[in-house]
Amino acid sequence: MTTVARSPHHKLDEFLPYRLSLASNAVSQVIARAYEEHFGLKTHEWRVIAVVAQDGELTQQEIVGRTKMDKVTVSRAAQVLERRKLLRRVTNTEDGRSLRLSLTAEGQKLYTRVMPAALELEAEVLQGLSEREISELQDVLRRLETAAERVLSRR
Repeated sequence: MTTVARSPHHKLDEFLPYRLSLASNAVSQVIARAYEEHFGLKTHEWRVIAVVAQDGELTQQEIVGRTKMDKVTVSRAAQVLERRKLLRRVTNTEDGRSLRLSLTAEGQKLYTRVMPAALELEAEVLQGLSEREISELQDVLRRLETAAERVLSRR
């Protein structure tokens, strides 16, 4: 295991979790503003739509696992999306205590409208990076996520 020696007076701007949080928040704000202004969606609502569109019908717990959002956030997003007739929530036949979520035809239509806009904004944010840098960044982020999950599982 590689460790980096750090002084007790380490600069916050060089603390990786802080930098990741700043970068994540900045990128999320760019895209969240577009979701909100053009489609009336909050970030967590869009994440639920995107995951269900990609993976098909899921339980709320499966969405929690895929998005790393907490149960209450997923539940609230699902309720809002159901009221807007974008999402259908039905009792899970395998486990009567949980719900299975799927997109309605209207939800699917919204997804096909939002996704190109999201990809366009992503391209704009990544504009200063080469394809190789983007690929390397994605690889590093996946490895960081895996390492963090490994540390969490030991606690």
